[in-house]
Formats: sequence, structure tokens, C-alpha cells
Amino acid sequence: MTETRKTGSSGLARRGHLLRLGAPRDTAAVRHLVTFLVASVVTVLATRAYLAATGYPQIGGGGLHLAHVLWGGLLMALAMMLLLSYVGPVPRSLGALLGGVGFGLFIDEVGKFVTSDNDYFYAPTAAIIYFVTVVLVLVVEGLHGRRPHHPAEYLAVAADRLAAGLAGGFTASARQEARELAARGAGEPGAPLVAELVDAVPDDDADVPDPVRTGVRGVVRWLDGLVDRAWAAWLVIGLLLLVGAAEATVGMRVLAGQVTGVPAWTGAAILAAVGVSVVLLVVGVVVGRRNHLQGAVWVRRAVLVSLLFTQLLVFRAVRWTAAFGLVLDVLAFVALEVLLREERGVRARTT
Repeated sequence: MTETRKTGSSGLARRGHLLRLGAPRDTAAVRHLVTFLVASVVTVLATRAYLAATGYPQIGGGGLHLAHVLWGGLLMALAMMLLLSYVGPVPRSLGALLGGVGFGLFIDEVGKFVTSDNDYFYAPTAAIIYFVTVVLVLVVEGLHGRRPHHPAEYLAVAADRLAAGLAGGFTASARQEARELAARGAGEPGAPLVAELVDAVPDDDADVPDPVRTGVRGVVRWLDGLVDRAWAAWLVIGLLLLVGAAEATVGMRVLAGQVTGVPAWTGAAILAAVGVSVVLLVVGVVVGRRNHLQGAVWVRRAVLVSLLFTQLLVFRAVRWTAAFGLVLDVLAFVALEVLLREERGVRARTT
């Protein structure tokens, strides 16, 4: 036992700082963070649509106004209390959803807090919200998209799943997931003990409802089936060309002075960004004839230019009417992510 502890201590010294501090990443973190971001964006769009349809009513009276930023803060506080109160993975989907709705209600009123006259209709509000969302997406990519998970992280997540199993038992699918996680942590100190505990947890037929996870799995299955079709790549390219044409139209309208309150350089920048996306898209089509994986990578770069630069400028110019193009961009990006995952998986199995 002493020798095992010494070996484990020497292995710990070679790990990253976060692991040594006891902060492993959850393998399901991206799903929870995407739930948070999607809930935030949907909440903003739904709130704006509801307020416009009802004539912007105010809750309160006698000089008081209960702004929806307060309800957003309350929901974020509830999400934090939920996540800090319970052990294990069960509350995370609900916490991500509540936190996302709360953040959406909060960020929707950003115009009031960046203007001296508390202007909810401040023109750049849509661009500010979009910019904040993009920054959060980049943070997610930086935390979870750059480095593969360490075996110790898989083992830690398996132990996290055990927290739910030890309390309420395992369904067949939950046990299989915990076994796979423990297997990926094989060779780490304590891995055999975690694997034994996974098998020792009693069976339980009643699974905790998780509509978010069910929905994500359904979308992934649908996309898996879609990308296997021969016309899928051309559908993605068609969507990107449609978005590019819409963005270019906005740029030309700005240059022609048809969009008031927007400087001409914004239109020029939109057209330049669209040009870069089109060039990357053409390169992707040409390269994709010889190498599907590399072609998809180039097309993905075209989508990223649109998401990170062009759409931000378009939101600055035409505000909320740019949401349709954003949705198409996101759909194309997700389809490309699934396609890249499939291509890399095929190559890994054949090498």
C-alpha cells in the first residue's frame, strides 16, 4: 500500500496544475455549457418577441418597476443553490437550464446599464449580446476543445457518476456509461477500486428524467444520419452561400446609406468578411474533392469567420433581424462538427 501511494504521488507531480489542485473537467461539460448558452439566446429572443407583441408592459406601480433583470438574477441564484446543494451529475442539466434562462433575462437588459438614460432600445444591444455569447463560446472551446481529457479526469467523472449510483442505484445505461469512463481511467491510482464500485452499485429501473440530455441525443442521432447522405455536404455549402448572400446584401445596404445610424466602414467590413468566408468555402470545396476531412476543416473555417466576425457586424447593422442567418450558421457549424467527428473516427479505426 505504501509503495502504491509513492507511485501515485510521483504520477501526480507530472499532471497539469488544475488536476493537481483537484479540478478535473467533466466529460459532459460541453453539453451543459451549450444548454446554458442556447437557453440564454432563446430567452433573449423570446423576451424581445413577447415584449414587442404585448406593447412592452411594466410590472409594478407607484414608481416601482420590476425589471426582468431581477427575475434573471433570481433564476441564476436558484441555479447556483441547486448546483452547490447536491452531489453528483443529476442536477446539472436543470442547473444549466435555469442558469441559462436567468442569464438571458439579465443580458437582455444590458442596454439600460451601458447608457446614461437607461435605454433598453440602445441600437448596439444586439451586437453586445452577440459578442458576449461569442466570447463565452470561445471560453468553452478553450476549456474543453483544445486538450483531450486526461485518464485521471475520466476516472474522476466515473467516481462522480458513482455518487448518483450509490444513492439511487444504476440503470443499465448509467452503469454502462460509468464502466466506460472507469475503463478510460485504467492505470490511474484507484482505478480498480472505482471499477469494482461501479459493478457493486445495485440495479435501479427508475431513471431520473433528463429532457435536455434526451433532446441532445436525438439531435446528434439525426445529424449522424444526415451527414451520411451524399447530398449533406452540398446542403451545408448551400446554407453557407445563402447566409453569405444575406450578409453581403446587408453590407451593400450599409454602404449605400440605407441603414441609418451605422457607419459606412461597417458595410465595408461586412463585405470583406463575407469575401474571406467565400474564399475559404471555395478552398474547402476544392480540397474536399481529394480529402473529405481537410475539406470539412476549411469549410468549418469559413463558418467560424462568419460567426466570429461577420455576424457581429451584421447584428450591429440590422440588429435582431440578423438572428435567422445566425441560426443557419450554427446549424451548419454543428453539422460540420458531427461530420468531422465521423471522419476522424473512421480514420482512427482504419489506422
